[in-house]
Amino acid sequence: MNHFLLLGLSMLATTAGLYLIPFCKAAKVLITMISVFGVSFGILDTGGNVLILALWGDRGAPHMQALHFSFALGAFLAPLLAKLAWGTTAPAGNHTEPGWHSGALNSSSEAHARSLFGVPDDMNLVWAYASIGTYILAVSVFLFALLCKKSSRQTKSTVSAQGSRRAQHHKALLCLLFLFFFFYVGAEVTYGSYIFSFATTHVGMEESQAAGLNSVFWGTFAACRGLAIFFARYLQPGAMIVLSNVGSLVSCLFLVLFDKSPLCLWIASAVYGASMASTFPSGVSWIEQYTTINGKSAAFFVIGGALGEMAIPAVIGSLQGQYPDLPVVLYTCLVSAVFTAILFPVMYKLATLPL
Repeated sequence: MNHFLLLGLSMLATTAGLYLIPFCKAAKVLITMISVFGVSFGILDTGGNVLILALWGDRGAPHMQALHFSFALGAFLAPLLAKLAWGTTAPAGNHTEPGWHSGALNSSSEAHARSLFGVPDDMNLVWAYASIGTYILAVSVFLFALLCKKSSRQTKSTVSAQGSRRAQHHKALLCLLFLFFFFYVGAEVTYGSYIFSFATTHVGMEESQAAGLNSVFWGTFAACRGLAIFFARYLQPGAMIVLSNVGSLVSCLFLVLFDKSPLCLWIASAVYGASMASTFPSGVSWIEQYTTINGKSAAFFVIGGALGEMAIPAVIGSLQGQYPDLPVVLYTCLVSAVFTAILFPVMYKLATLPL
């Protein structure tokens, strides 16, 4: 499919889901809307990477870093904006809204059981979702505008005329990159998801301090992704991956050795967030230097990252609950850092074999 058409349709589906989510009164309808949102995000995650590779090829490292910086910036700002929109109704450090559900059920639980959609009691919830949905709708309009321009066809023909490269071990490289992103994304999401709970239960921090620690991790993550846009002009993607792997290994090692130290947790979390920032976009740009990545190839290794995002936090959350005295979250991040540090030299060796 045309890249702009596919991305525009996925953004339209995301807009529809965001508009309807606040009005859902039945679990099955909410599940459907969230599923539509998840499918659209999967298309955007894959299609965005492929589009940049199609437009700029192996010269697109800064553009790839800019794409993933926008993701990190949104992940950092969206919870803050949502908290401002909800005001005091959103409990600090919590991603759920139990007060809204109880109020809605108490107002007319019988009517809600018969109705699939209804207006929520808290209109701030509607405005928070509607504002983000409108923003995404505007983005989809721009994508459809690009679809209508003849220059998009000319760009596509120009890129295809440049020819393609295929490494001798193309499939093996994709499989290794699948595993690389599986461990990398799994560790990133695991640490970002559980650092608040880990800091309060294992280290004994106050909730406000733990929330600040979470913000430090994602803040340095977003900031260094922004800086990576400029670094990518002067550093090769492989060099950036090596620096990221070294930073992740060192910070995770200190986290495991000094897991009870609040000061070490603050410093190492900032270093870990900064080290993880450029790995994913650098990995995509790096493999494009040695073998041409099409839609199927990109979808394959993006699925690896998505599986890591889904499976590793679920398993580690259960293990951390069973062994609360052990820093299972930190062990997971260290093991993932070791795996990624081992996998990249192997991938580099395979990639540099004759084409």
